[in-house]
Amino acid sequence: MAKRKIDFTEILVRHGTISPEQLAEAQQMSKDTGIKVADALVKLEYATGEDVMRALAEQEGLDYVNLSEIVIPPSVVELVPESVARENCAIPLSQHDGTLTVVVSDPTDYETFDKLRFILNRQIEIALAPRDAINEAINRHYGQTVGESADSMLQEFTDTAIDFTETLQETGGGEESVDESSAPVVRLVQLIITEAVQLRASDIHIEPFEDRIRVRYRIDGVLVERDSPPRRLLGAILSRIKILSKLDIAERRRTQDGRIKVTVGEKDLDLRVSVIPTSHGQSVVMRILDKDSIKVGLRQLGFCDSDYHKIRSLIQRPNGIILVTGPTGSGKTTSLYAALNELNTPDRKIITAEDPVEYYLQGVNQVEIHHDIGLDFARVIRAMLRQAPNVILVGEMRDLETAQMGIQASLTGHLVFSTLHTNDAPSAITRLIDMGVASYLVSSSVVAIMAQRLVRVICQKCKQPCTYSDSVLEGAGITPEMAAKATFMKGRGCGNCQGGGFRGRIGIYELMMMSPKIRELTFNGAPTDTIRRTAISEGLKTLYWDGIDKAMRGITTLEEVMRTAKRSEAD
Repeated sequence: MAKRKIDFTEILVRHGTISPEQLAEAQQMSKDTGIKVADALVKLEYATGEDVMRALAEQEGLDYVNLSEIVIPPSVVELVPESVARENCAIPLSQHDGTLTVVVSDPTDYETFDKLRFILNRQIEIALAPRDAINEAINRHYGQTVGESADSMLQEFTDTAIDFTETLQETGGGEESVDESSAPVVRLVQLIITEAVQLRASDIHIEPFEDRIRVRYRIDGVLVERDSPPRRLLGAILSRIKILSKLDIAERRRTQDGRIKVTVGEKDLDLRVSVIPTSHGQSVVMRILDKDSIKVGLRQLGFCDSDYHKIRSLIQRPNGIILVTGPTGSGKTTSLYAALNELNTPDRKIITAEDPVEYYLQGVNQVEIHHDIGLDFARVIRAMLRQAPNVILVGEMRDLETAQMGIQASLTGHLVFSTLHTNDAPSAITRLIDMGVASYLVSSSVVAIMAQRLVRVICQKCKQPCTYSDSVLEGAGITPEMAAKATFMKGRGCGNCQGGGFRGRIGIYELMMMSPKIRELTFNGAPTDTIRRTAISEGLKTLYWDGIDKAMRGITTLEEVMRTAKRSEAD
């Protein structure tokens, strides 16, 4: 007598994933609505798609595949056309001896398997994964939008000799007159933006060269080259971007700045556009401003416990200046907005002066600087003080007048946040004095200075333990005793991190409190090195050592820390 095949629902009950009562409810729902029992269990939230798929794989004797942890080789992806993959919700996984393993979500859809065998003209083996995971993998490996990707469109442009600049010129340059379906460049620009957003890029660089256009995305702080459109498309791409950002299409010699509002999926995004003329044409950078990125609290920024508690008490002060320093792109704005979010209550009035306002904060009065009409930082701060605020944010202290106004505001009972472009916290004191601010004003008004950088975080899905040689550890200043307690990690590279081994970024910080000793050194105009040594002797954890601490805890790698912070001679 043939052995009865165990049903996947029995497997789920046996594993304790669902109870018999929950199964009965799902079966009743399946009868009433006509959906499959598996879908009913997921809809009722009694089991996840992964639970159901694992049980189905066990029932059918098939492999279950976690697609987020796998990078499928391009040579395998090319075996199945994108249209076939999308239409059948199936993605190729691997090939061996002429047999192609394809990942599907329904092990009983024999009609599709036969169709795939016929279309691909090869032997097919089946593996299982949830439908959502398959669609996500298709987007990742083929392109981001259903039907076409930037890569497939560029291939289409390269294969044909049509000059698409004509398409845009015929429309007369007005946005309303561009027919979305007929202008291929319109679709290409939209696809480039969509792909960048879905790859978590912070900005898009479109750079013209003699024989091509280079498109790069900055992902987790590192530029990645994506596409190379033909040189003849430059005029059309530029025109489209300028139309979207309401810039002058005819202007080719001056720099231009604009803004684009776009919707990608369910996200409403702002793109800050900068156009500069170069020797081979105009170069464009579009900075992607995602409102979700500033909804972080202080806790999520990556402070160690002692620094977190210091910051919490600092921002509750009634007055004083808190400075955040670091180069462009080191996360200063995010840190300041996290502090403002914490302070943003109905009983506090907060005003900011920014150049430009990048993110709009609910409940905060934000003023944009306009130098062309004389509305500069100093003038705005002067006007701000008449509005009786509790908290002031000055986008940047870039000159003596702005610094003096900020200091006056702090001395008259306001809490002032601002930024400076210096490499570490002690240098900020010297920078203010070099600007021309009197040393006694700096020592009496500044309460803390925080320097920061961003380091990439090791991908959680593919992280694995790693070891460093004794010479590397010694060069990093890590003693054998410290190394014995450390858990060094590295990312292997998987689908979740596009094979890079990193996903996301976290801050490393250097928080220098103005102690009586440091105030005295500031008042006497002591050099930066003296201030740094004193701060370290009083317990300052430098950027470098905060990074090393995160590397030893397996959050980031030693290479990443050394790339972003240097070891101080005073350590």
